[in-house]
Amino acid sequence: LGDATKTVPYVMDGRKIYEFAVAWGEERSTDDLEGEVTQSSSARPSEEDIRALLPKYTGVISQVPPQFSAIKIDGNRAYDLAREGETVDIPAREVEVFRLSLLGCAPNLAHFEIECGKGTYVRSLARDFGRDLGCFGHIASLRRSFVAPFAEEAMVTLAELVALEKIESDEERLEALDAFLIDTGEALSNLPHIAITEDQAHRLKMGNPIILRGRDAPLAEPE
Repeated sequence: LGDATKTVPYVMDGRKIYEFAVAWGEERSTDDLEGEVTQSSSARPSEEDIRALLPKYTGVISQVPPQFSAIKIDGNRAYDLAREGETVDIPAREVEVFRLSLLGCAPNLAHFEIECGKGTYVRSLARDFGRDLGCFGHIASLRRSFVAPFAEEAMVTLAELVALEKIESDEERLEALDAFLIDTGEALSNLPHIAITEDQAHRLKMGNPIILRGRDAPLAEPE
């Protein structure tokens, strides 16, 4: 809303946490439930095999984004080309996985939690897990529970938003909506902070640079 949209790039760069499930036995064109089956196998991985694989996908790793992704290829979105039936060569890219945990597993399904950096495709992880384990795989469910600095406590359910429609008074409806809004500054709360003078603030607002010396060290480092 308004100037708050300027903070979007900083939030998008933040760490993210996902809970996801990988279904074994099928690789799909979209690497999730919506795609067509492209490869299948009757093999199923053991819990020991899955756990042994996790270190390979922790740290800075190289992954190829899905064919159905927003990656631009010669000016076109990869998903647009894929929908037209084209198979495109998407180059591998480095992403960072800070934490990857196995939460539980069944014969045909395994549940994971991951904390990762910008640009990580969880669908690609499911695809690559399946290939490495020799059984193929795709995402069966995916839920993002955190994007720095916002956690689940800041989430608003669809039911809560729909309930606003039942409020007849426009003024009361706006007041109820305001209760859901988060201060714009919260989006930047996990970034380093530097105290500046009013004069320096004025120069920055005018688009001019300011000089920071050793004593102007950041007051807070991001977690």
